[in-house]
Amino acid sequence: MPKRPDSLETLQLSLELLRRIPRRGSITAPELRQQLLDAGYEREPRTIQRLLETLSEHYELDRDDSTKPYRYRWKDNAQGLSLPGLSAHESLLLTLAQQQLANILPVRLMKSMEGFFSQARSQLNAPTTNERDREWMRKVRVVSTSQPLLPPKVDPEVFEQVSNALYADQWLEVDYQNAAGHRTSSKVMPLGLAQQGPRMYLVCRFDGFDDERCLALHRMISARASTLTFERPKDFDQKQFDDDGRFGYGDGTQVQLTLRIDKEAGLHIVECPLSLDQKVIEHEDAYEITATVVDSAMLEWWLRGFGESLFDMKKAAINPQSQKT
Repeated sequence: MPKRPDSLETLQLSLELLRRIPRRGSITAPELRQQLLDAGYEREPRTIQRLLETLSEHYELDRDDSTKPYRYRWKDNAQGLSLPGLSAHESLLLTLAQQQLANILPVRLMKSMEGFFSQARSQLNAPTTNERDREWMRKVRVVSTSQPLLPPKVDPEVFEQVSNALYADQWLEVDYQNAAGHRTSSKVMPLGLAQQGPRMYLVCRFDGFDDERCLALHRMISARASTLTFERPKDFDQKQFDDDGRFGYGDGTQVQLTLRIDKEAGLHIVECPLSLDQKVIEHEDAYEITATVVDSAMLEWWLRGFGESLFDMKKAAINPQSQKT
C-alpha cells in the first residue's frame, strides 16, 4: 500500500488537490494541475498523478479509469474536505460573489477559487439545505437603469492576458481596432480595469507617454502579457480618475450646475442627489436644483435625455482655489 504523504510540502499539495476535487461531476489530473498553476503551485504532471493515486487509497475518492486521462470525484456521501463551517447563507454569498466578480478579479485568481465556488453550489443544492436559501438566488437581481444591452464579446484569452498583466504589473502587447476600424499594435502599461454598463475598459498608458487612455476589451484583437514588469506610477489613482469624470469623457473640471426640472421627471434627482452639496427649492410645478458636478460629455448626454422637462440650465465655472478650501 502506498505510504501516506509525510512532508509538509506534500501535505500542503495534497490538501490543495483534495479541496479541488468536486462532489458533482469530475475532474482530470491535467485540469487539477492547471488549477494549481493558477494558484501558484507548479508541479510536474507525473507528481500530480502519483499523488492522486495515493490519495485515492486513503480517501473516499472515485476514479473513473474507463477513459484517459482518469477522472476523479468524491464518492456519494463522502465527507471530503470543505470550508470550515460553510453555512447555506455563506454559500449563497459566495455564489453571488462569483457572479459579480467574474469580470473583475484576475482569471488566475477566479480559477484558483473554483474549488470553493463548487462547494458553495453543492451546499446550496444539497437536500438538507433550506428551500428558502436555494430560492433566494431567484429572488434578487441587479437591474440596469437604462435600456439593457448585451455585453460585447470579449476573447477569453484577451481577458486572461489583460488581467494577468494588470495583476503582475507587466507590460502588455495589444493588437487593437478602434471604433473607426483603424487597427494598431501597441505596447501599453495596464493600470486598471473598469466595467461601464455592459462594457469592460482597460485604463493604460502607451509606452513613451504619461497620459491615460481607455481601451475597450472587446476591440482587442489579441493581447499578450510581457515578461517585463514596470513600476506602477505613483501619480495614478483609479478612484480619482473616475471622480474626475474621465470615464465620462471629462477632464476633472467642476462646475456649479443649476437647473429647473418638472416634478415628475425630477423626483429621482431629489431622491438620488447629484452631489453632497445639492440644494433643492420646490416650486409649484418644478424643482430648482443646484449641485457641484464634474463637467463631461456624459453629463451632457444625461441632461439632454430629459428633453423639454428640463429648462433654465446654467453651468458656472468653479474657481480651483475655492475647491481646495
